[in-house]
Formats: sequence, structure tokens, C-alpha cells
Amino acid sequence: MTQPASPSAANSGAASSSVANSSAENPTAAPVVDGPAPGEGGPVAASAGAHDPTDASAEGHSKAGFWALTVGSVGVVYGDIGTSPLYAFREALGPSRTDGILLAEEVIGTASLIIWALLLIVTIKYVAILLRMDNNGEGGILSLMAQARHALGGSKIVFMLGLLGASLFYGDSVITPAISVLSAVEGLKLVTPAFSDYVLPITVAIILGLFAVQSHGTARVATFFGPAMVVWFLAMAAAALPHIAGNPGVLAAFNPWYALHYLLGHGTGALVALGAVFLAVTGAEALFADLGHFGRRPIQVAWLGLVAPCLVLNYLGQTALVLAKPETTDPFYQLVPEWGLIPMVLLATIATVTASQAVITGAFSLSRQAIQLGMLPRMEIRHTSEAHSGQIYLPQINTLLCLGVVILAVTFRSSSALASAYGIAVTGTMLLTASMAYVVLWKVMRFSPLVSAAIIMPFIVLETLFLLSNLLKLHEGGYVPLMLAGGLMLMMWTWVRGVTILFNKTRKTDVPLIELVGMLEKSTSYQRVKGTAVFLTSDPEIAPAALLHNMKHNKVIHEKNVVLTVETMDRPRATQGERVRIEPVGFGFYRVVMRFGFMETPNIPRTLTLLKREGFKFDIMSTSFFLSRRSIRPAAHSGMPLWQDRIFITLAKNANDATDFFQIPTGRVVEVGTQVTV
Repeated sequence: MTQPASPSAANSGAASSSVANSSAENPTAAPVVDGPAPGEGGPVAASAGAHDPTDASAEGHSKAGFWALTVGSVGVVYGDIGTSPLYAFREALGPSRTDGILLAEEVIGTASLIIWALLLIVTIKYVAILLRMDNNGEGGILSLMAQARHALGGSKIVFMLGLLGASLFYGDSVITPAISVLSAVEGLKLVTPAFSDYVLPITVAIILGLFAVQSHGTARVATFFGPAMVVWFLAMAAAALPHIAGNPGVLAAFNPWYALHYLLGHGTGALVALGAVFLAVTGAEALFADLGHFGRRPIQVAWLGLVAPCLVLNYLGQTALVLAKPETTDPFYQLVPEWGLIPMVLLATIATVTASQAVITGAFSLSRQAIQLGMLPRMEIRHTSEAHSGQIYLPQINTLLCLGVVILAVTFRSSSALASAYGIAVTGTMLLTASMAYVVLWKVMRFSPLVSAAIIMPFIVLETLFLLSNLLKLHEGGYVPLMLAGGLMLMMWTWVRGVTILFNKTRKTDVPLIELVGMLEKSTSYQRVKGTAVFLTSDPEIAPAALLHNMKHNKVIHEKNVVLTVETMDRPRATQGERVRIEPVGFGFYRVVMRFGFMETPNIPRTLTLLKREGFKFDIMSTSFFLSRRSIRPAAHSGMPLWQDRIFITLAKNANDATDFFQIPTGRVVEVGTQVTV
């Protein structure tokens, strides 16, 4: 079963997804076919949690080798959370320093809060629980939304939560590179104050360089960053060990009593501190989003075997240093002796570039899912690995992220200023993820509602506290991710609504395919020509507009006519057995349905060759593909305000060409233009 997706682009192309309606007939569509409008439910592609033995992701993981993937995940998946020690402990101590007196119990309490946040949120929620809620090997909030929405029969609420979660994740993807690289380069000021004026220019240069290499692919980036991050984690632990040995009493931070005592004894100050403590777990959401790139086991082994122990040791080392020298202003860099400062700054810079890579990679994965689920218009997707289908590059997303990161870095100018803007996007996404995880536990994994609540509610309560603490920093910069998320959500909702309105309008003038074929069987007005014509459409029951225009103006019908619909499923990948289906309609007409998972990029010519197994013979060199290109104009009276119509039209005009998206040879495409209002 599949559920149609959303029209997406000024160039029509068929396709169908579990969220919106789309296609060749619907000029604005992402790869999709008609069906229920976004958020209205309807049948879904397949069981969201079904196992697919041909899963390309699993195959890619085995080819690449377990340990290579484990090291690669250290570089890509844990880059963000691995650089949090640069600023998290420093910022978390801020509320305790406001009265000018820093007590030992406050320092230990802060460390205890960080350690238990890492244990509860990252280790238990993400590594132990959420990584098991993959959608056939793929993770991330939209993958989780697809499962939850399918389980609830197409819930509009879950769909809107998915839109909001995706928008917040994009906000995180813009803030992380800016704060991470700034925090690393700021270490130069400890070498000599003369470097102060160069921190921002160096930061911008590094950011531009990072986004420039994205086109080379995650695999190549991970080949370098993986080993570099292993060295980074070991260096963090090594720098901390002498300080821990000098004051083993810091191990008391493992006792949760110190964390509770701090929270209960500091009133609103504790809530402010929680906002900074949360900086230690940022990156956990990217961990889940990047699941499809590396697989569950490599990510889990990397966390438990290397990343978590090194992070905890470093936070304990910073705790010991501050206890010994309360006046310490930058406990991370001051852990290392003077001779090791410059090497540590260089290593930190490499690590923060890697931190940025984690969210950039996650943003690419999220964008492809959003396109296939009908939330965004079609965009160019380049595959950067022959062995692993999850490794992709989206030039438009890369450019927009780069622009946003540079603007933030130049505007805020320091990591401390950006810290206030950081937490809201991440906590919001985590809360939404937890909410959908409850539905998946209950409806998909078949736990009882009470057991599901017992598993998820502690995280919802904890993350709600973190969100409240971050909202206190709204006026200091916390408004930035909310503005970003608000704008992105408006854009995605405009796209979904516009696609639905356009779809409903075009249906009013549609001609049923069966009626047309019946009429043609009795008519002698049209000349038969040799060859095969493929008409892309969003609804296999309706005669494609390109077919009707071809008949009206050219008075010809091909020997074989294929009415083709592409469906995007609620699963990451379709099996070979369900990839293509053909049904004779009569008088040389055939209905063909192609199915692709939401993590796949459709290739129509290659998939058409599978029809030969069904006995349908044709020559691809004498086959023409007919697409309907629609010019969209705003209507005086539509379902959206005029300004929203204009946003939708702009998105449609900038959508990737359907010919390119479906990988159809340009020399075999015939486009028929029409004008439509929305």
C-alpha cells in the first residue's frame, strides 16, 4: 500500500508519497502521485517497521567494514557532541559565579548534572532506545514521523509535529557550525591576545572551507575526520587524567545526589544552569539523524567504547581544575600545559569542523526525506558513494546552510553569545522526537500505553525542564532558532498547502483514463504512430494532461502508451519485488506504477527495463517521455493569502526539473506547457 505525495515543481513528474500529492500532472511536485492531501491520512506504503532483506543500507554497511564504519561514525556522528567540552562546562558554571563565590559543591553539582545528562539522554534515550526505532535502517525525526503517522492512520497532528521538528533541526544545523568553530578558534586568544582580532576572519574562512568540501561526499570526509576525532577524544581524556589523579574526589560527581542537591538548592539559578548543562548533550539528535550513514552497531560501539568515556573524563578533569583554581576562566584549554596549547587549538579546530559535519550530514538526510515525503520541492540530490546509498550531497541545501552559518558567526562574534541561541532548537527537536517515539513504542513496537509512557515520560519531563531553562535566554539570542524554525515551517506548510490546492483544482477538469480509452477504441480521428510514449502523471486513474494536449494538437496516438505513476513509500527503500507493476488498460494503453522508498532517488529509465520481466517489450531508444510543464499564477480567490501564493510559486519555480530528478534522458523528453492558478 502506498499513499500519494505532493506535486512539486514547475515541471510535472509523477510520484507519490505518504504525505502529499505530487506529480507530472501536478507541476509543483516532489516525486509523487495523487492521493489524499497532506495530513489527511489514507493508506500507507507498507509497514513502517517491516524488515527489508535487500536493504541497501545494510548491504553498504557490510561492504564498508564494521570497524571502518565505527571510526567513520566517530568523525561524522559524534563531532557535535564531542566538541561540547569546549564551552559546556564553562557556561554551566556561569550562574554559580554570579555572586562572586564559587563553592565546591556547586562545581561538583554542575559536573554531576552534565554526567547524568549524558547518561540519561544520550546513552539511554538515543543509543539504547531510539537507535532501535529505525525505519528500515534510517533514522531522524522524519523517519520517526513516518512510522508514527502510519501507525495512527495519517494523523495531521503528527504531520505538523514532523514539520516543526524538521524546522528546528535545520536551525540547529545553522547554529552548530558557528558556535563550534568560534569556540575552537577562540583558544588562540589564550596563546596571545594579539590573535583576538583574527578570531572571526579565521572562523569564517574555516566555515567556507568546510562547506566547499561537502561535494566530495561523507565517505571522504569521514576518512579524514574519523581518525582525527579519535585522536581528539584521546587527547581530551589524556589532558584530564593528571587533574583527576590530583583530586580523585571529583569522582563523587557520579553520585546523582549532587545533581539533585544543586537543582533543589539554587532555585531559578538552577534552571538557568540547566540551559548551559544542556550544551553537553547537543548533537544527540544528529546521532539519530545520521543512523542511515553508518548503522546502529558502529554508532553504539563508538559511543560506549570511546566517546562517552573520554567525554566524562574531560568533564571530570575540568571539574578538578576549577576546584583547584576557582579563578579559571577557560577550563578546557587550561587543562593542557602551556606547550600543548597551540596543538590543542589546532586539534580543536579540526574537531569543531567535524562537529559541523555531523549536522550538515544530518541536514542532507533530512532534506531528502522531506522532499520524498512532499514537505519540500524537488532539489538536486547527488550520490557521493557507490557502496552506500545514504551518502548524498544537496548543493542548494549546502549553499543555504553556509550562508546562514556565516551570517550567525559575523552577527554574534563569540561562542558565549551564541550559546544563548543554541539550546532551544535542540531541546525542541528532542521533545518532539520523544513524543513520536512514544507513539512508535505503543503502536508499532506493541508495548502497552503504560509501559510506553514509563519508558518515554522521564525523558519528556527532563527535556521539558531543559526547554524551559533555554527559554529564559530568549532575549539573549534564543529567538534566533525560533525565527529560523518559524520561517522554515511556514515555507514547508505553504508548500504542502499549495500542492493540495493545486491538486484539488486540477481534478475538477480531469478525464478518467478508462473513459478516454473507450472513446479512442471507437474513434478513427487519431493516427497510430510507432514507438512507446510514457506519460508521467500523479493519478493513474486520470488521463494525463500531456496525453490530452498531444491528442488535441498533434492528432496522433502511439502504438504503446504507458501512463506512469511514481510512488514514494513510507519505508526507506522498496524491495525489487514491489518496484514496478503493470496493468493493461486496452487499446495499447498500460498503467505502470513504480515504487521507491523515501531514501531513494528515482531512476525511471532504469526501472522501466524491469517491465521486460513482465512481458512488456519496448525499445528505450524509440520511447518518448511526455511531461506537463505548468506555469503557475496567483488566483484572486484561493485557499491561501496572496503573499503565501507568491511564496508557493517561487518555491515551484526553483524546484529541480522533473527530467533531472527522475533521471530521464533530456533528448527523449517532450514537454507540454499549460497555465494554472493557485
